[in-house]
Amino acid sequence: MNCQVNEDQVEFYQKNGFLVIEDFLSVDEVAHWKAAVMNAVQQRNGQKMPGKDLKTGEADGINEDTAYYGKVFDQLLNLWQTDQEVKKLMVDEKIGKMAAQLAGVDGIRIWHDQALFKRPWANPTSWHLDTPFWSFSDRNAISIWIALDDATLENGCLFFIPGSHCETTFENKGIGINMDGIFEVYPRFAKAQSVAAPMKAGSCSFHNGLTIHGANANMTSGTRRAMTCAYMPDGNRFNGTANILPDDYLHSLKVGDLLDNEGQNPLIYQRTKNRI
Repeated sequence: MNCQVNEDQVEFYQKNGFLVIEDFLSVDEVAHWKAAVMNAVQQRNGQKMPGKDLKTGEADGINEDTAYYGKVFDQLLNLWQTDQEVKKLMVDEKIGKMAAQLAGVDGIRIWHDQALFKRPWANPTSWHLDTPFWSFSDRNAISIWIALDDATLENGCLFFIPGSHCETTFENKGIGINMDGIFEVYPRFAKAQSVAAPMKAGSCSFHNGLTIHGANANMTSGTRRAMTCAYMPDGNRFNGTANILPDDYLHSLKVGDLLDNEGQNPLIYQRTKNRI
């Protein structure tokens, strides 16, 4: 695994709100990740996330326009909680260190992982932010997006609006049908130059949770598979948004409570703990 981050990459990420790392995984590692993720997905039998009785494509209270959104991609969350092989991949301290270095934080917790599969002819993913959906509010939240198949301009690669994370807020437009809906909230970015991020299988990107991003439609008869993980900087507190928290844990929380439940959000890297 190509897990070294240099100063130039950190500077690029901090300025632009995203970073692409080519050949993050070796050929053998890609094969292992694919096998682990596909097995975990199969075992879930369409259940979207642990602790909630939802199937992929059903209304989840998070995204608008369910009929449309169900054809954007298949989305299964927190596979690490239901599959031991995926857990080994997700709690890897080396990936946590990369995320912490890029985000400029001392500690990193898993917020949730996601398998994101664009089926043949799938709809585009409209421009959106990530962090405003989540149960904490932190300008340094970060996600990794790992291509399990080649992600191309034709099958639904990611696009980013560079530097948008410096100006966006936690106001949430949601993810709906219209690609440009977010510009109702952030009109100053309506004429921004977006950057495409095609990646071959095994490459990855990191992006800030407040970076405006989206993805093409899948204009091919093949599937575009990605495995992602969203990270919460350690020390964050509950902001009152339910998001993906299971009901029993959610009902135990009050606004302002520390989000440090190891069974839900494990600490996978801590700079002082690891003396780095």
